[in-house]
Amino acid sequence: MTDPMREKAPPHPVLTDWYQKDSSRQTFVRSLFDRTAPHYDRINAIFSLGSGRWFRRSMLQRLGLRSGHDVLDIATGTGLVAREAAAIAGRAHVIGLDMSLGMLAECRKNVPGIALIQADAQNLPFADAQFDVLSMGYALRHVADLNAAFASWRTVLKPGGSVLILEIGRARHALVQALLRVYLGRIVPILSGVAATSDSRSLMEYYWDTIAECVPPQEILRALQGAGFKNVRKRTYLGVFHAYSGTAP
Repeated sequence: MTDPMREKAPPHPVLTDWYQKDSSRQTFVRSLFDRTAPHYDRINAIFSLGSGRWFRRSMLQRLGLRSGHDVLDIATGTGLVAREAAAIAGRAHVIGLDMSLGMLAECRKNVPGIALIQADAQNLPFADAQFDVLSMGYALRHVADLNAAFASWRTVLKPGGSVLILEIGRARHALVQALLRVYLGRIVPILSGVAATSDSRSLMEYYWDTIAECVPPQEILRALQGAGFKNVRKRTYLGVFHAYSGTAP
């Protein structure tokens, strides 16, 4: 359950080039991911340059994920993080959650044997203290409210359980940010449109807009702490890839 009195903290302002008001965000995002789900892994290969799988697994291992841990992968998409979690914890111990049925259908093909649930990332349909690890890979910019999401996540974690959020953000160095804008904002959308569909190009254009407008890491860390997480920290790789983590009290 979320606290109706809690101050709302969207990860970025309303992006009027894509939807006109905050209440339309979820419907827009779900529709976009439903349409692009069959092509998402191809797009991701263009974006990650082959490094994504190794990075996801190493971050889960560094967090302390072990065999037999119960894992909830939030906004699982096509199962890119869930697949690595299942390889460590065991498929029977992993649940993938996403609001897009299209993404869940692709996840079912990619990671057979894990449970899949359609639900909102900030309203988790689980009992308290159910999971050892919660993970989210490059989807935090798509939730509506950081405070509500993190509060819900802490509730379903076991005491001492861990959260891992992989995200990409604006570079601190102006030159790196300019290069990132050219690559992610222009080249990747064009390549995605050629390799997949026009909707895939739109997805990556939207993806860049959410990065460019996302709140700074300090606000994400503050929201995690405000939700009650302890040992909150951020590791940064190549100046733009962030791994946020924390533990439930």
